[in-house]
Amino acid sequence: MFKSAMSEQLADPNHAPTEELIHLYRTWSEGGTGLLVTGNVMVDRTALGEPRNVVLDEKSDLSLFRKWAQAGRQNGTQIWMQLNHPGKQTPNFLSTEPVAPSAIPLANGLEKTFNRPRELTENEIVIIIKKFAWAAAQAKELGFTGIQIHAAHGYLINQFLSPHHNRRNDQWGGTLENRLRFLREVYSAIREAVGEDFPVGVKLNSADFQKGGFSEEESMQVLKALQDEGINLIEISGGNYENPSMVGANVKESTIKREAYFIEYAEKARAQLQIPVVVTGGFRSAAAMEAALVSNAVDMIGLARPLAVDPRLSHKLLSDGNHKITLKKLTTGIPRLDFMAMLDVTWYEQQLALIGKGKPTKPNMSAWTSVLKTLTAVGLLSFQRRRA
Repeated sequence: MFKSAMSEQLADPNHAPTEELIHLYRTWSEGGTGLLVTGNVMVDRTALGEPRNVVLDEKSDLSLFRKWAQAGRQNGTQIWMQLNHPGKQTPNFLSTEPVAPSAIPLANGLEKTFNRPRELTENEIVIIIKKFAWAAAQAKELGFTGIQIHAAHGYLINQFLSPHHNRRNDQWGGTLENRLRFLREVYSAIREAVGEDFPVGVKLNSADFQKGGFSEEESMQVLKALQDEGINLIEISGGNYENPSMVGANVKESTIKREAYFIEYAEKARAQLQIPVVVTGGFRSAAAMEAALVSNAVDMIGLARPLAVDPRLSHKLLSDGNHKITLKKLTTGIPRLDFMAMLDVTWYEQQLALIGKGKPTKPNMSAWTSVLKTLTAVGLLSFQRRRA
């Protein structure tokens, strides 16, 4: 059982872990999940994907991170820190001039809430690579038991991989080998910083699911290249802000029946890889999870939103082969309001906040209650599209 990264939005104003975040991970560590991956930790506090992202850089209070790691290691659990840089996927109220491989703006209705990015200089690219490595070395020292590089969902590394978003003419763009260079260099710098025996995994898109984007064929080539480089684990996902397949958008009926959104791609990848493969997204029943494992499509079962509703779900699934969880369809009945309020994200963030405060979750909380809570908490900023 593998807890995939989710947006917790439980950092303090200085982007450090809070007691609520620490308690949340202690609860998960006692709930039967074997490996916990943190919500994306940003490597640069001037580049945030969301207002309350945790940041690990030279200005961070490291003592709070140490407590976070200790809480996540209870019950023999692994806790890996996911490291990330948003690139241009940072809303305009957080960044007036985001950076990206190329100055290509986000589309599909996101133009009003995400500013056109500035193309990174080569020197800036090198600096960002060093930030990833510095944060990874600190995470190991602070007690985290592994690192996951976030190379999916349209964030900076995924932007470099995508021929749509990366139109550079230098060594960082053009051919797949050049577009892969940034991820390779990030991994290489992290590996040098943490040593050969420390686990380093990557979250990678099976595809971007947009015209001219990172394709399934290219993704498969990247998987094999990363395995050759020495990566220890692959988590498969897909999509980006412009096409949010990672939260179930545009999922085929055959996929819904098997519950896992990216299971068919995983089967193809599994045939070519010797390292562990994880699929996250869609799993709801012990039976479907067992089938995915028995068929050798995956090595671990990735769970995200179900663990926001029931932090002890893994224990229940492991104890009862018939156990399953049902997540309610979230809607106010007004699709535009659901979209503007990011209902599929904020409802689950509110459940995480309850767990962090030591309170029971509210699986039956209405969509309208969630929207009102969001407005009360952050006012008009809630209507900015922070995350797919």
